[in-house]
Amino acid sequence: MTRKQKIFADDYLVDLNATRAYLTAYPSVKKEETAAAAAARLLRNVKVAAYIQQRMEERQQRTEVTQDRVVQELAAIAFARATDYAEIQNNGITSQVIIKSTEFLSDAQVSAIAGIKEGANGIEIKLNDKEKALEMLGRHLGMWNDKLDLAMPVLDESIKAMEEYFEQQKKAGT
Repeated sequence: MTRKQKIFADDYLVDLNATRAYLTAYPSVKKEETAAAAAARLLRNVKVAAYIQQRMEERQQRTEVTQDRVVQELAAIAFARATDYAEIQNNGITSQVIIKSTEFLSDAQVSAIAGIKEGANGIEIKLNDKEKALEMLGRHLGMWNDKLDLAMPVLDESIKAMEEYFEQQKKAGT
């Protein structure tokens, strides 16, 4: 691997922006389109790709940030329930909301909390964005397909049957 390829790879690892990394490693390139195309080719270079993969694995071990941990954190946010943090107590005359002590919350429940503060109306608990976490988990699991698939087997078979029918009619002279 060349010195400039190493500079590119090291800079790419900062924010995974290949175009920016290429412009850093090859400052004589001025056009972003040129840098983007060259960066894409460079990412397919066997030595560069292997170096980046090795460095990412080292970082993963060093930071202990793994896909599993990220998915677990997203799941904690996605499946958090308001009743995990507060309960309504009714004495027959009035109702009041009681905030549960954080000492009794699991690590997963605590990780779903974005913040706790004392406001004008008492203690406020703000949870992380449940909808966003569900969306990210769904994408990870391949549940959402943003691509429109125009291939419809039933329609394709019907068209083929009609073509065969008309071909037969043509041969029969009808």
